[in-house]
Amino acid sequence: MAIANDVTHTNTRRVRNVIRYTTWPMLVIACVWMIYLGILKDQPIIYFNITYFCLALIICVLERIMPHEECWLKSDGQIVADLGHTVLSKIPAQIWAGLMIIGILEVAGNDGGVLWPNTWHPAIQVIFGLLVAEFGLYWAHRFAHQWPFLWRFHAVHHSVVRLWFVNTGRFHVLDAMVSISLGQAMLLMAGAPEFVMLWTAMLTPFIGFLTHCNIDMRFGPLSYIFNTPELHRWHHSRSKEEGNTNYGENFMLWDQLFGTFYNPPRRPSPNIGIGDYMPQSFWGQLKCPFVWERQQAETNSNEVSSMNNLAAKKP
Repeated sequence: MAIANDVTHTNTRRVRNVIRYTTWPMLVIACVWMIYLGILKDQPIIYFNITYFCLALIICVLERIMPHEECWLKSDGQIVADLGHTVLSKIPAQIWAGLMIIGILEVAGNDGGVLWPNTWHPAIQVIFGLLVAEFGLYWAHRFAHQWPFLWRFHAVHHSVVRLWFVNTGRFHVLDAMVSISLGQAMLLMAGAPEFVMLWTAMLTPFIGFLTHCNIDMRFGPLSYIFNTPELHRWHHSRSKEEGNTNYGENFMLWDQLFGTFYNPPRRPSPNIGIGDYMPQSFWGQLKCPFVWERQQAETNSNEVSSMNNLAAKKP
């Protein structure tokens, strides 16, 4: 009986490991396939939205049945702010991205500019396009961490204390527009064709969805190529040495080349967030970057006063 139980336990563990290692690549492959079908049938927007909401539903279920962190399942009172930032940043950001794409097509044409490698296989062109856009996205993200003025906007995203699919789009609208502008500018200068623009614009949100999810998955060597949840959890660390790493959106090439790749063989702390003050309300978070210095000073002053009061009460 004991031997049978051991065998059952071993088989169950193997099945769980298979599920953990295959969940992320299978979801990514499914999204890639749906993008391909949408472009093939000349209905990319319809297929994108169907895939987007289906992926959200799948992730929502998986976060409940196989969470990476149990404590991240508890409410942080930020769902209204998360959804508010998602809607507000997506609408103008997507309009801006559309205008950028129109500008690219006017300069390069539907088949790409003279600098673009049009003779390459379409799949290779898409990967190349993702890497080109990624160069701009990488530096936009890195500047947002290292330049104090941009950090006050990007801090809205990093102020979350748990990671789950709903706060994937939690970005200050200006932060989102800066990031999109640099990514699209790289494609503009390279003369990317229309189909590459579509693939880049549609695949990146799906990777972002999966990057922030609270699902117990394993990645192995995939984390050295793609931006996985395993890497992004380090990026949300309260420690600046850990958090100022893994800036890639889809691939980790530029992190590898510029020395910001971070993937130690240990489990990251679930205690994520920032040391700076961030209001809890949606409107307060929108306003915070514009009154940043005053709010940080007031918060520090209040903390000092509280500590002094506690010290005065001690016998």
